[in-house]
Amino acid sequence: MKYLLATLLMFQCTIIFGQSPNDILNLLISNKTITQQQADSIRAEAAVKQQETETGKKLFPVNASRFIQLSGYTQLRYILTEEKGKRSGFDIRRARFDIKGAITPFFNYRLQTEFADKPKILDAYGEIKLSDYFTITAGQFKIPFSMENLASSNKLEMIDRSQVVEALVARGKDLIGNQNGRDIGIQVGGGILKNNGIPLIEYRLGAFNGSGINIADTANDAKDIVGRVIVTPAKGLSFGGGYYGGYGKALHANVDGVSQTRNRLGFEASYVLSRFAIKGEYIFGSDKGTNRAGWYLQTGYFLIPQKLQILGKYDLFDVNTDTANTTSISYVFGGNYNFNNWSRLQIFYTIRAEQVKSVINNYLAAQFQIGF
Repeated sequence: MKYLLATLLMFQCTIIFGQSPNDILNLLISNKTITQQQADSIRAEAAVKQQETETGKKLFPVNASRFIQLSGYTQLRYILTEEKGKRSGFDIRRARFDIKGAITPFFNYRLQTEFADKPKILDAYGEIKLSDYFTITAGQFKIPFSMENLASSNKLEMIDRSQVVEALVARGKDLIGNQNGRDIGIQVGGGILKNNGIPLIEYRLGAFNGSGINIADTANDAKDIVGRVIVTPAKGLSFGGGYYGGYGKALHANVDGVSQTRNRLGFEASYVLSRFAIKGEYIFGSDKGTNRAGWYLQTGYFLIPQKLQILGKYDLFDVNTDTANTTSISYVFGGNYNFNNWSRLQIFYTIRAEQVKSVINNYLAAQFQIGF
C-alpha cells in the first residue's frame, strides 16, 4: 500500500509542481517513506511504460518550422555465390533518408536520398491533390509503370526485383542505365468509383524526359509518355496494364537528334489476402529494333500472420525474342521474418537456368533491414 501511494504521489507532484520523478523519489527515500529497493523498482517500471508508449507511437515530434515526417532504412546484404571467379561477401544494398511534408492540406512534397554506393537524390517532387479523382505530381519520382517497379524497396517481398523489371523499367540492366525506376516529369492520376474506400479504377498518365534521374533531358526535345490503369473489382484482387513510349538517351541518335525508340507494354495481376498472395507481370519492350520480353509468377504464404512468410517465384526473361536460345530463367524460393513494421530478415536461394551462359551461377542471398 505504501508502495502504491508513493507511486501516485510521485506522478501527482510531477504534474503539479513540475519536479522530476528522480527528485521526488530521492525525497521519499530521505523521509523513509520508501526504501531504495522500492525506488529502483518504480524507476524500472516507469522506464518500461515509457518504452511501451514510444514504441506504440506512429509519429514523433521533430523541431522544424513546419510539420514534417522523417523516415529511412538501411539494408545489409550477404551473397554466397556458386559462380567460379566471383567472391561472396557483404554490401550495403541501400541506405536511404526520406522527408515528407505538407505545405497546405492539398499540397504535399517529398525528398528521398540514397547514400549507398554513390549518394544521389531519388525522389524530389511536389503533389497537388485536388480530389481523390485528380492529383498532379511534378518533379522526380517513379515512372508509373510495372507493379513491382512501383513497390517500395523496403516493402519488397523478395530481395531482388524480377529480371524483366530490372531490364525494361529504368533499372540495373536497362539500356539507359540504372535510374532506380525513376525519371523527371509530370503526371496526373487518381482513383474513381470507390467501393468501401477502395477505387474500382486507378489511373496514371505522365510525360517524362526519358534521360533518367538528376539530369536534364540531354537526348532530344521529345518527351516519353507513360500510362497505367489498374482495376480492382474486389478487395485484394486487381489487374491492369501500362504503356511506355519514348526514346533512349543512351542509344544512337537519328539525323534530327531524336534517339532510337524505347517502348514498353505491360500487363499485371495480383490477388492478396491476409495470409496468401499471388501476383505476376508480363512486360514487352522494343529497344532500337531489338524486342525483349519477360514475365514472372510469384506466390507467398504467412506461416505466422504478419511475421513469418515463405515465398516462391518463377522468373523468365528473353533478351531477344527474335533469336533462339536467349532465355534466362530463375527459380527463387525462401522467406521473410518481420521483427516489426520497419525491420526484417530475408533469406532467398536463386537457381539460374540460362541459355546464354553455361556456367553454374546459383546464389544464396540474405538481407537484414532496419529502419526508423
